[in-house]
Amino acid sequence: MAIQLLVNGSEHRVDADPETNLLSALRDRLDLTGAKYGCGDGQCGACTVLVDGRAVRSCITPLGYAEGKRITTIEGLERNGRLHPVQDAFLETGAMQCAYCTSGMILSAVALLEKNPNPSGADIVRGMEGNICRCGSYPRIAAAIRLAASRQKGTAR
Repeated sequence: MAIQLLVNGSEHRVDADPETNLLSALRDRLDLTGAKYGCGDGQCGACTVLVDGRAVRSCITPLGYAEGKRITTIEGLERNGRLHPVQDAFLETGAMQCAYCTSGMILSAVALLEKNPNPSGADIVRGMEGNICRCGSYPRIAAAIRLAASRQKGTAR
């Protein structure tokens, strides 16, 4: 069956069963490998992408669910050669070590800041629940989110 996807602003036709998971279609058929396979159960967040601006776990999201919706992967965040403010903040704060979880963390942070542009520390913790960093970079990840939030408001030094 042909599924029409809008990924990072481009339309794609994917011939696949609508029950195929979105992660497989992105990685194996569209060669967008930023989203990673982690647990396969939607628990670790390594596969996080945005669907209509909402963070979803692509390993458990059926392809049919994503049809006709705007899908954003880590590859689609930069604009005109400029990284997204969250990507910049992650780089500046060193909010990654092995980087396996990073794309999922960044996309979850983007969704969080869209919903709550001025999150408290507790809001950040709640907003990032379900994104696991095996390296334990959580303090730097939270710092990156705070930095990105302040920059998006124009209050960063």
